[in-house]
Amino acid sequence: MILVDPPTWPGWGRTWSHLVSDSSLAELHEFAQCVGLPRRLFDEDHYDVPVERYDEVVAAGADVLDIGLAPTPPEHPGQGQNGRGASQQQRAQGQQAFGRCWQRA
Repeated sequence: MILVDPPTWPGWGRTWSHLVSDSSLAELHEFAQCVGLPRRLFDEDHYDVPVERYDEVVAAGADVLDIGLAPTPPEHPGQGQNGRGASQQQRAQGQQAFGRCWQRA
């Protein structure tokens, strides 16, 4: 399963999420390649995902990892519907676009 946490991590003048796999690095790299994340964003066991790519990653099939942090303000960019990632419509569009190269295990 591919998981992403909400974009709450500051660094280099941006806000970031972390994309991980609960099963293998191979699955993680395959998903990242499918959504066009450059390999330079890989850091040991995760990909750093810039806030502007968050909704796209969720729409492509990543599950939002609830890490128990305080809710992100609703005006925070990249949060989609209800601060939980992409809306159902965005997720359907993303899965249609990205489903051709990546399928959930």
